[in-house]
Amino acid sequence: MSQLELNATSPFTYIMNMKTNLMLMCATLMMVVMGCGHSADPLVVETHTGLIKGVEQEGTLAFLGIPYAKVERFMPPQPVGGWKEMRLCDHWGPQAMQMTHGRELSEEEMSEKNSCVLNVWTTDKKACKPVMVWLHGGGFESGTSAWNPGMGLAKKDVVVVSVNHRLNILGFLDLSACSEQYKNSANVGMLDIVAALQWVQKNIRQFGGDPTNVTIFGESGGGGKVGTLLCMPSAKGLFHKAIIMSGTILNINNKTMSEELGKAVLKELDIDAKHIERIKEIPYKELYAAGQRAMAASIGTRKPGTPMMWGFGPTPDGVTLLQQPFQPGFSDISSDIPILIGTTFNELQRPLYNEPMTLDEARTGLKKTFGENTEEYIRVFGETYPDYVPQDLLCIDWLFRPKTIITADSIAESRNADTYMYMFAWRSPESKSSQHGAELKFCFNTLHHSPNELPQPTPEDYRLADLMSSSWAQFAHTGKPSVEGLPAWKPYTSANGEMLVFDYECKIVHNHDRELNQIIDAHCFKQLEEFKEKNK
Repeated sequence: MSQLELNATSPFTYIMNMKTNLMLMCATLMMVVMGCGHSADPLVVETHTGLIKGVEQEGTLAFLGIPYAKVERFMPPQPVGGWKEMRLCDHWGPQAMQMTHGRELSEEEMSEKNSCVLNVWTTDKKACKPVMVWLHGGGFESGTSAWNPGMGLAKKDVVVVSVNHRLNILGFLDLSACSEQYKNSANVGMLDIVAALQWVQKNIRQFGGDPTNVTIFGESGGGGKVGTLLCMPSAKGLFHKAIIMSGTILNINNKTMSEELGKAVLKELDIDAKHIERIKEIPYKELYAAGQRAMAASIGTRKPGTPMMWGFGPTPDGVTLLQQPFQPGFSDISSDIPILIGTTFNELQRPLYNEPMTLDEARTGLKKTFGENTEEYIRVFGETYPDYVPQDLLCIDWLFRPKTIITADSIAESRNADTYMYMFAWRSPESKSSQHGAELKFCFNTLHHSPNELPQPTPEDYRLADLMSSSWAQFAHTGKPSVEGLPAWKPYTSANGEMLVFDYECKIVHNHDRELNQIIDAHCFKQLEEFKEKNK
């Protein structure tokens, strides 16, 4: 205030102005100290769309069901609207629409419009920890982030995020040949995940996460989603490392197939291109059923066990998605992303270990797949696993491991960043096998959440879970998965074939099963080779 202004101001007014300014300064200081009156409560976080309040979960701060996008049927996700009142985020948000077998789910449990939600687990909002974004399994057809809570992994000095996004026909129906407004409809389910990663970039610092150090990871269909993101330009820069777990089943969708399927769906619903907006009014169950009929009538329905997938899943269009992953590698845009990739010993093969079996009985079963090469398969199997039992011959993974080796060979030679490979060989005391998804309770460090599979974890089980979750977290920190308690673990090359086997006794092997999986690949992927030949 100038001297002229002071002379023109009464003493009373001047004193009142000073008091007001002092009060404003105190209020500002309190807001800084108290975080606008809210961050003193560890369960309250201010996101860019409004305040949320979470809940304590097993020694972590959990924020569940946070909206990250709003959706309109078959359209790309849009920014979510803000809210004025504090939003309680203490329970799972709705899962994406999918076919459920059993009771009907409420709108709070499953929703079309409100399922773009995510969850965050942290232990320190003031930290700057690596972020691990989990993509659930279930193919591109079903699933929910609620399957794998993140509190155990968050205790390994990372911030864990998990995501729900659109699936099946709502996430991947290609209507681009029928209307320009739906040019992106074939991939909106993946664009939802990109929107979730953008939310992480805007907000994760408030939860103690570092947006410049984000790892995406997923198992089964989630691993396929990780691979797909590695080929999406809009995802570039939103993540920095990737873990692909049992995810290398090949998606053979191409634009011709997806457009044919889209037209077939409209035909089933008796909707022409001029009235395409009617498709937004079709109830979900009716829409889903029409999609299944359309697939059978056009590109064909995939049978369980088929070594490739097609239908309602991502489709390359040269813009949103540059190529399909694992064929054999990824787009060059992800060349600088370190990758950890692996499988379980048995995966989706039927476990036969609780049934008696002779070598001759196994041989009879093998002939259906390997024919005149059955004896060669048994011989090479014995060289690879000298201590095998007859059941192993039929129960070893024939679906993911062969293509994981091929993918790892390709990316290790063609990319700038390192590749690491693992196999999970721990066997359940119930099935005596290492089934598809068996590693999840170990890498998430949540053995106590698996009473049906592991009712009484042993000290060895807990030690393996500690090692594996620590390794996953270490990879998020540094791009290198080695931790104390594991053998020295070097990057994979096709020459060294280096792989860490997770079991009660973890060990490093080198190209131990390459010849075996060449035999498996030649006999179990004939349908894939026929498709490639047909579509040259």
